[in-house]
Amino acid sequence: MEDILHYVWKFRLFQKDLKTTTGQSVEVIDVGLPNTNAGPDFFNAKIKIEDKIWAGNIEIHKSSDDWMKHKHHEDENYNSVILHVVEKANCEVYNQSGQSVLQCEITYPKNIMENYDFLIHSNTDIPCCNYIASMPAFHLSSWMNTLLIERMERKANHIEELLTRFNNSWEDAFYVILCRNFGFGLNSDSFERLALSLPLKYIQKQGDNLIQIEALLFGQSGMLDNLKVNDDYFSLLQKEYAFLKNKYELKSLDSYVFKNLRTRPTAFPQIRIAQLAALLHSSHGLFSKIISCEDVGRIRLMFHVNASEYWQTHYAFGVTSERKVKFLGDASLDIILINTVAPFLFIYGKSINSDTHCERALNFLEILKPERNSITKRFEKLKMPLNNAADSQAIIQLKREYCEMRKCLFCRIGHQLLTC
Repeated sequence: MEDILHYVWKFRLFQKDLKTTTGQSVEVIDVGLPNTNAGPDFFNAKIKIEDKIWAGNIEIHKSSDDWMKHKHHEDENYNSVILHVVEKANCEVYNQSGQSVLQCEITYPKNIMENYDFLIHSNTDIPCCNYIASMPAFHLSSWMNTLLIERMERKANHIEELLTRFNNSWEDAFYVILCRNFGFGLNSDSFERLALSLPLKYIQKQGDNLIQIEALLFGQSGMLDNLKVNDDYFSLLQKEYAFLKNKYELKSLDSYVFKNLRTRPTAFPQIRIAQLAALLHSSHGLFSKIISCEDVGRIRLMFHVNASEYWQTHYAFGVTSERKVKFLGDASLDIILINTVAPFLFIYGKSINSDTHCERALNFLEILKPERNSITKRFEKLKMPLNNAADSQAIIQLKREYCEMRKCLFCRIGHQLLTC
């Protein structure tokens, strides 16, 4: 319930003639800045009580006695509170210094609470689904732009963790995220584990030898263990991996972490690993090439790789199939560019204060086709714009970080509905 009070305060939706519980008039000059960490709810507010201007922090509760329940009277961080805003004042409150804290009750239009209850307690996965189509185009476009940036910055968290792990090596961090995205959702975690178990430097040392890169990747994935395959290629991989495993003191994963369930043969993890090996073999210093390239088409060609000859007639070890090239398909290429190249360009640009790289990342997303998945298809039916990858990334951010979390109070679409 406090969430709605925070919302009402932030957007000044309360009644205008505020008074303290002691009858003094209150004019809100500045509601302050929301605080998402420990301490008072709003920082640096400015209010006028009678003829005196106060500057400080605001604390908000459902009722006055919550002040004591939350032990604010024992916490010196709340000595800076200039006003305790409540829906019901049922007692006096004091700060840690023993001083009485001014309080005021606020009320707000009934429809706000009714709309809030509708959104929060809706049984649908998108509570505002019947309202999106009537959202003004300008507001929707502005919100989509914000969601896109949020999506990029959200991805930054994982990349920054990897940069810390690899002593700020962008090539190593890029390698891990690239491998993760070769898992294409179902096997993303497994492919990331594979990358973390096999440092890039070992692949680079075998950089001119595709069969050794394949041996490292297939061996580390556990796919060369406990299989009775009677062909020369498989035997050669086993032999090469046995040597490299001992040389680099590697420990392989269990092959069961890679899943084939409900995937097309062209998307089997064996095929993805073969394609990844071909890419790592053909593109040394891939990240450096990407950040210096201004043309998404040229970058796309870097990733347009075909698996090695054996895989033209196989989808799994030892089982021959009709010959078919195993290039990454257009949709798969787009996913790699959307989820690997664009975020890294954006985050690299932020790290060196380069608007050029950030804008290039966003421009790439505006050029690429939108992702087609259950989330984007659902919103497209609701008349959300879905013209390019920038739109699809914004929609995914909206669904995962707002709709699924029921953060309607923080969503601009929710805000429009709450106040209508």
